[in-house]
Amino acid sequence: MDLTSVQNAYRRHAPYYDAVFGVLLHPGRRRTVALANRVASARVLEVGVGTGLSLPAYRRGLSIVGIDVSVPMLEQARRRVRAAGLGNVEALIEMDAENLRFPDNSFDTVIAMYVASVVPNPKRLLQELQRVCRPDGRILIVNHFAATSGLRAAVERWLSGWSRKLGWRPDFALDTVTRQDTLEVMESTVAPPFGLFTVLHCRNAKGPSVIAASGVAAAGAAEQTEPRRRTENRLSARG
Repeated sequence: MDLTSVQNAYRRHAPYYDAVFGVLLHPGRRRTVALANRVASARVLEVGVGTGLSLPAYRRGLSIVGIDVSVPMLEQARRRVRAAGLGNVEALIEMDAENLRFPDNSFDTVIAMYVASVVPNPKRLLQELQRVCRPDGRILIVNHFAATSGLRAAVERWLSGWSRKLGWRPDFALDTVTRQDTLEVMESTVAPPFGLFTVLHCRNAKGPSVIAASGVAAAGAAEQTEPRRRTENRLSARG
């Protein structure tokens, strides 16, 4: 998996994403947003916002920033925001989830729906999610995780050879997330269909001074570029 493969896959998926994946992934998305509406208090980052299917479901008291690496998907999300008049959507920004252009501790809740098995480097993704989330904030992840045995595990191993075409890893292991020392899994629930997806409610257990290796550089760049970028994307999101 590499970034170009992901972008190409979602460029292909964009025209029919809502009709196919939107339906398939709806239960996990609904549960995750419901959880966010319960635990989030102010500013929320949704990583991999896609076509914006989740955006209308957030309570209006939350300020939502969405990022995605796919321009065609973001274009659909912006149309959705305009059509629904979602004034609480602060910005929709083209951005690589492994290199977030936000200062440390920018959000009290960070959400990654169906993203962890898509990015080239999941460990880097998790570091970035924790970096931009405040200490003791919430990180919500919903994803497909590989079975450890049986027929499903065999099928997932076979499908893994098609990861570049699919745009995601069918054999993505749960412990990629759960073995992080500074990420405490507070709750884990299975989501339909067929229990294929898992919703993780995590606490960002990093210390206040813990920053990923790129954190200082990312923060410095963000301080200079993000206010302007946020304004530009807010305008493009709302027309």
